Amino acid sequence: MLAAERQGHILDEVQRRGAIRVSELSQLLGVSDMTIRRDLDTLAGQGQLDKVHGGATVRRAPSTDEPGFEAKGQRQVEEKEAIAAAALAMVTPGSAIGLSAGTTTWMFARHLVDVPDLTVVTNSMRIADLLHASPTNGPNVVLTGGVRTPSDALVGPLAVSALEQLHLDVVFMGVHGMDPKAGFTTPNLLEAETDRALVDAGRRFVVLADHTKWGTVGIKTIASIEQADTIVVDSHMASEDLAALRELAQDVVVAEVSAHPVPAP
Repeated sequence: MLAAERQGHILDEVQRRGAIRVSELSQLLGVSDMTIRRDLDTLAGQGQLDKVHGGATVRRAPSTDEPGFEAKGQRQVEEKEAIAAAALAMVTPGSAIGLSAGTTTWMFARHLVDVPDLTVVTNSMRIADLLHASPTNGPNVVLTGGVRTPSDALVGPLAVSALEQLHLDVVFMGVHGMDPKAGFTTPNLLEAETDRALVDAGRRFVVLADHTKWGTVGIKTIASIEQADTIVVDSHMASEDLAALRELAQDVVVAEVSAHPVPAP
């Protein structure tokens, strides 16, 4: 296998998994660890991935980089669907829940249309539109005001003021990044304040985060890992990352990813 072809396979695996170890790549491609390390050096030098101790991760964006909803909606679709399905078990009919903006919470919202007597408070126009368009008599939806971000969240003082007056049973939040030191983060300063108000409005705080969010750090912290009552991740999370998360978190639920393709938002 030529070096260029081998490096293409490495990039495909890193993009698919989010992170991978040298030993895994060596076994997968049938070459030595030294060859893999040279390939990783080449790819890192080209800016196509980040080389870390023992392996590589997808290229991390700057802490203020904020992709739009459509761009994020094409990433880790199967993982997000698995997380959404697992989180549905935490929703009680007749309760009031909060949903932050994001593609993971949008996919979660698709599962809520048949939950009876549900009230959903959200700062996501996408989620509000989805639930309002339900052909069934879906949840009662409360949409906060605020200023629109590139990811279609409504943030700022108006959103914070609305959330400060509410009392929710459970808050479900998608996050830009999840890091042992930085906690749950966002690339948007105003969104951090709005998300904090949403967390404070709930009796329970549940984070929905696929495996690629681990090690990603946005400019502002929303909450620490320890503050979440439950964190729902997918089964593609590396075992060492999952172990590190479990050392910090109160409760971690691992959602098994289906092999069947899932439509993107």
